[in-house]
Amino acid sequence: KLEEYLKFKQLKTSLKEAILLDYYTAGFCWAKEMNFSLIQLSGFMDLLNFLLENLSDKHMSLGDNLKELGKAMAGIGETDSEGSGNLDFFSIEQAKAVIDYL
Repeated sequence: KLEEYLKFKQLKTSLKEAILLDYYTAGFCWAKEMNFSLIQLSGFMDLLNFLLENLSDKHMSLGDNLKELGKAMAGIGETDSEGSGNLDFFSIEQAKAVIDYL
């Protein structure tokens, strides 16, 4: 299903497509094992895409990408929504697990 969603046409001959499918499939399976809700699963997949785009399109270093991850995860668990990085649907424990996974 991910292959269809990502509109991969050359999966059998394209190493790039195979790697991307593996990347997203591994993330999806991990998130399902964590029993994430639909919104959490969607947010996690967006986070995977965001970090990959930082590497591939913006050519960010690993350190800079980790800083961006920190910004995105900032404010989780706080009651003040201004400090949130829009991922406040994760609990603190889930956020720690996401960071560990990544």
